[in-house]
Amino acid sequence: MTEKLEIWTDGACKGNPGPGGWGVLMVYGPHKKEMCGGALVTTNNQMELTAVIRALEAIRRPCPVRLHLDSSYVRDGITGWIHGWKKKGWKTAGGSPVKNVELWQKLDRLVTEYKNKASMEWVWVKG
Repeated sequence: MTEKLEIWTDGACKGNPGPGGWGVLMVYGPHKKEMCGGALVTTNNQMELTAVIRALEAIRRPCPVRLHLDSSYVRDGITGWIHGWKKKGWKTAGGSPVKNVELWQKLDRLVTEYKNKASMEWVWVKG
Protein backbone atom coordinates (compact mmCIF):
# COMPACT_ATOMS: atom_id res chain seq x y z
CA MET A 1 0.00 0.00 0.00
CA THR A 2 1.33 3.43 -0.94
CA GLU A 3 1.74 5.94 1.87
CA LYS A 4 -0.17 9.19 1.74
CA LEU A 5 1.57 12.51 1.65
CA GLU A 6 -0.11 14.53 4.39
CA ILE A 7 -0.07 18.30 3.82
CA TRP A 8 -1.25 21.05 6.16
CA THR A 9 -1.52 24.60 4.83
CA ASP A 10 -2.50 27.96 6.25
CA GLY A 11 -2.50 31.60 5.29
CA ALA A 12 -3.14 34.74 7.30
CA CYS A 13 -3.17 38.48 6.94
CA LYS A 14 -3.08 41.43 9.36
CA GLY A 15 -5.67 43.72 7.89
CA ASN A 16 -7.30 42.68 4.68
CA PRO A 17 -5.37 43.78 2.65
CA GLY A 18 -2.20 44.10 4.68
CA PRO A 19 0.96 42.18 5.46
CA GLY A 20 0.43 38.44 5.43
CA GLY A 21 2.06 35.06 5.38
CA TRP A 22 1.55 31.44 4.48
CA GLY A 23 2.87 28.16 5.83
CA VAL A 24 3.03 24.52 4.77
CA LEU A 25 3.88 21.30 6.60
CA MET A 26 4.37 18.20 4.45
CA VAL A 27 4.75 14.75 6.04
CA TYR A 28 5.50 11.55 4.14
CA GLY A 29 6.35 8.69 6.48
CA PRO A 30 9.38 9.84 8.50
CA HIS A 31 10.10 12.75 6.15
CA LYS A 32 8.95 16.29 6.97
CA LYS A 33 9.23 19.55 5.09
CA GLU A 34 8.20 23.01 6.26
CA MET A 35 7.85 26.04 4.03
CA CYS A 36 6.69 29.58 4.59
CA GLY A 37 6.61 32.98 2.95
CA GLY A 38 4.68 36.18 2.83
CA ALA A 39 3.90 39.48 1.19
CA LEU A 40 3.77 43.06 2.41
CA VAL A 41 0.39 43.80 0.84
CA THR A 42 -1.92 40.84 0.35
CA THR A 43 -5.19 39.30 1.51
CA ASN A 44 -5.99 36.31 3.67
CA ASN A 45 -7.45 34.44 0.69
CA GLN A 46 -4.35 35.11 -1.43
CA MET A 47 -2.15 33.66 1.32
CA GLU A 48 -4.42 30.60 1.71
CA LEU A 49 -4.25 29.95 -2.05
CA THR A 50 -0.50 30.55 -2.15
CA ALA A 51 0.12 28.01 0.63
CA VAL A 52 -1.68 25.26 -1.30
CA ILE A 53 0.03 26.21 -4.57
CA ARG A 54 3.49 26.13 -2.97
CA ALA A 55 2.75 22.76 -1.38
CA LEU A 56 1.68 21.21 -4.69
CA GLU A 57 4.69 22.69 -6.47
CA ALA A 58 6.99 21.06 -3.88
CA ILE A 59 5.78 17.49 -4.49
CA ARG A 60 8.63 15.54 -6.08
CA ARG A 61 6.81 12.47 -7.34
CA PRO A 62 3.19 11.36 -7.56
CA CYS A 63 1.65 9.67 -4.54
CA PRO A 64 -1.74 9.90 -2.85
CA VAL A 65 -2.14 13.30 -1.17
CA ARG A 66 -4.35 14.40 1.71
CA LEU A 67 -4.49 18.20 2.02
CA HIS A 68 -5.64 19.64 5.37
CA LEU A 69 -6.73 23.28 5.30
CA ASP A 70 -8.91 25.61 7.33
CA SER A 71 -9.98 27.65 4.32
CA SER A 72 -13.43 26.69 3.10
CA TYR A 73 -12.85 29.35 0.40
CA VAL A 74 -10.03 27.27 -1.10
CA ARG A 75 -11.59 23.86 -0.51
CA ASP A 76 -15.03 24.81 -1.83
CA GLY A 77 -13.48 26.78 -4.68
CA ILE A 78 -11.25 23.99 -5.99
CA THR A 79 -13.74 21.15 -5.45
CA GLY A 80 -16.88 22.91 -6.65
CA TRP A 81 -17.09 26.56 -7.63
CA ILE A 82 -14.19 26.41 -10.09
CA HIS A 83 -16.16 24.28 -12.55
CA GLY A 84 -18.82 26.98 -12.92
CA TRP A 85 -16.24 29.77 -13.03
CA LYS A 86 -14.45 28.11 -15.93
CA LYS A 87 -17.70 27.52 -17.85
CA LYS A 88 -18.58 31.19 -17.40
CA GLY A 89 -15.16 32.47 -18.51
CA TRP A 90 -13.87 32.96 -14.95
CA LYS A 91 -16.97 34.83 -13.80
CA THR A 92 -18.96 34.16 -10.64
CA ALA A 93 -22.59 33.07 -10.64
CA GLY A 94 -23.46 36.77 -10.31
CA GLY A 95 -21.41 37.64 -13.39
CA SER A 96 -18.54 39.46 -11.68
CA PRO A 97 -14.90 38.50 -12.27
CA VAL A 98 -13.50 35.81 -9.96
CA LYS A 99 -11.22 37.38 -7.36
CA ASN A 100 -7.63 36.09 -7.31
CA VAL A 101 -8.17 34.58 -10.76
CA GLU A 102 -4.44 34.17 -11.49
CA LEU A 103 -3.97 32.13 -8.31
CA TRP A 104 -7.10 30.07 -9.02
CA GLN A 105 -5.91 29.33 -12.56
CA LYS A 106 -2.50 28.26 -11.29
CA LEU A 107 -4.05 26.04 -8.62
CA ASP A 108 -6.43 24.55 -11.19
CA ARG A 109 -3.52 23.64 -13.49
CA LEU A 110 -1.57 22.04 -10.64
CA VAL A 111 -4.54 20.06 -9.33
CA THR A 112 -5.60 18.90 -12.80
CA GLU A 113 -2.07 17.77 -13.62
CA TYR A 114 -1.62 16.02 -10.27
CA LYS A 115 -4.98 14.25 -10.30
CA ASN A 116 -3.98 12.61 -13.59
CA LYS A 117 -1.14 10.87 -11.68
CA ALA A 118 -2.41 10.23 -8.15
CA SER A 119 -5.36 10.72 -5.83
CA MET A 120 -5.97 13.94 -3.96
CA GLU A 121 -8.20 14.42 -0.92
CA TRP A 122 -9.24 17.81 0.51
CA VAL A 123 -9.92 17.88 4.26
CA TRP A 124 -11.32 20.97 5.96
CA VAL A 125 -10.13 21.49 9.54
CA LYS A 126 -11.41 24.04 12.03
CA GLY A 127 -9.12 27.08 12.15
